[in-house]
Amino acid sequence: MTPPLSPSHIAITGGIGSGKSFVCDILRRRGFGVYDCDAAAKRLMATDKDLQRELSQLVGNGVYSNGVLQKSVLAQFILESEDNKQAVNHIVHPAVAADYLSSGCQWLESAILFDANFDQRVTFDIIIGVVAPDEVRTERIMTRDGISREQALQWIGCQMPQETVARLCDYIISNGTGDDVEAQVEDICMKLNIV
Repeated sequence: MTPPLSPSHIAITGGIGSGKSFVCDILRRRGFGVYDCDAAAKRLMATDKDLQRELSQLVGNGVYSNGVLQKSVLAQFILESEDNKQAVNHIVHPAVAADYLSSGCQWLESAILFDANFDQRVTFDIIIGVVAPDEVRTERIMTRDGISREQALQWIGCQMPQETVARLCDYIISNGTGDDVEAQVEDICMKLNIV
């Protein structure tokens, strides 16, 4: 595949615990601005009155308490069914896509780029997938979030299988134990002519 000479929009994706944030930290150290979809979604859910109203109508008034998002209430609602998850995505993701496009960032980080059809909201020139063995991902999630193995596996199970995501990407970065992630990032940047 011949990459565009000057890609305008590059997405970094991969399942929970794959190490996307680590890859994005490497990019930031190289001087690139990386738009974090998770952080943006949290910010917008905390500040955007239209979003708050729509989420309250969908989930119920308990999703906000004194104007503060109750993450546990939202998480429980999302985990109850695929329909619930898609309904929340339908509210949050258009706002995040619009925010990204106005941000001026070339790079975007999203765990659920394909799950939420985010790749259809924004046209990406290049999509890079970050992968790691399931056991490594599970341990990372347990350590990071202080949750049980069962809960970590439940979160992994809520997302598109890693193998499916990898097939949809232009490039793959392997981020398991012992992988030289920095060298892989360097290689991709050189191929994209954005060193």
